[in-house]
Amino acid sequence: MQIAVIGTGYVGLVVGCALADFGNEVTCADLDAERIAGLRAGQIPFFEPGLGSLLHDNLRAGRLRFTADPAQAAAGAEVIFIAVGTPGRADGSADTSQVLAAAQSVAPVLSGPTVLAIKSTVPVGTTERVREAVAAITNQPFAVVANPEFLKEGNAVEDFLRPMRVIVGVGPGAGRGMDDERVRNLMRRVYAPMLRTSDRLLFMDARSAELTKYACNAYLATRVSFINDVAALCERMGADVEQVRRGMGMDVRIGPHFLFPGIGFGGSCLPKDLRALQVTARQFGLELPIVAAAAAVNARQPRSFLARILGHFGANGGPSALRGRRIAVWGLAFKPETDDLREAPSLSIIQGLLDHGAQVAASDPAALPAARRCLDTRVELHADAYEAAQRADALVLCTEWRQYRQPDFLRLRRIMAGHVLFDGRNQWDPAQVRELGFCYYGIGRP
Repeated sequence: MQIAVIGTGYVGLVVGCALADFGNEVTCADLDAERIAGLRAGQIPFFEPGLGSLLHDNLRAGRLRFTADPAQAAAGAEVIFIAVGTPGRADGSADTSQVLAAAQSVAPVLSGPTVLAIKSTVPVGTTERVREAVAAITNQPFAVVANPEFLKEGNAVEDFLRPMRVIVGVGPGAGRGMDDERVRNLMRRVYAPMLRTSDRLLFMDARSAELTKYACNAYLATRVSFINDVAALCERMGADVEQVRRGMGMDVRIGPHFLFPGIGFGGSCLPKDLRALQVTARQFGLELPIVAAAAAVNARQPRSFLARILGHFGANGGPSALRGRRIAVWGLAFKPETDDLREAPSLSIIQGLLDHGAQVAASDPAALPAARRCLDTRVELHADAYEAAQRADALVLCTEWRQYRQPDFLRLRRIMAGHVLFDGRNQWDPAQVRELGFCYYGIGRP
């Protein structure tokens, strides 16, 4: 199939490379000419496991091309995926201007029955608005469908190649000159290679598809915030949240996933989508108190953890509370296996440490280049985690990278000036590290 992808961020680049790997002829477009030049040279602009080999293999095979001209990419395409950003506005709503602009840029070159599939996370009703905008430009037969992505950063390639589900919002009346069944059949062709062992392709109307994406993210965020609320109660009561979550997870009605307490979630999806969903609900005259509570608990987590650090050192909360203290931070990205720092809890914790006079040394396996662009220049950045911990009065774990799960605690005890561990992801065994002479703080642990 001839396929175009507009946007080469986390979603667009994974979609383009993976579809090319199934034998399709794929052209990806992005207005960032520097990014396009890098991709043509085989350079991935972000860290995502497995994506580099897909890019190189399909560039070499000639199935994957890149251009800075969306119209050039779309010419002759049977399906055009729109995977551009929908950043949050100041009021929390999603800015869909890039989605609309992408659709309008390709509309003039449509030359036959074409499906525009919106991969971007968009508010309810966006697919209809895009359809109207395209119809005002072209007389060619086309359809616009909602095809939300469900890719996890750090596992995006696997998620696309072996999806848990594929949702396509079609109609009624998905476009002009293409009946809905024809549109469904075309989307079946696109996803057939990924769904050979199980039929996980679900068709629904566009508004339901758009809302499904937001509802999924809101529910996952709520699970994280719920267990963090339980963790806070455990700390007051002397219970152990790790035991509680295991007991909860054994109930098949609940399950173990997304029940890990910590310093909160971040990234480009959950925080932004919670805000956008609340704005959308208010436009329809409805408040979503559970969603609001999930966001509020998440905002609390880094502040609470910072307060714990200050409390340990007997700090009074003033601007000089940690003066003379060297604090090491392991993990900067909002989650493992990515270099994404967007709304990462580590950033607010580090800023709080700096605001209270601490000297901060940080390390991360993938996010150091991004950290150099966004962190305060006072923060020391080390490729070697143990160098960051050298002479530190305390070590703070913010991201549960595998490399940090079983460190050499004896070495840490030798090189650290103080022996305090603040485990923001409950990765370490409290009994083990206390036996080695460390003072240990976790989340929801007595």
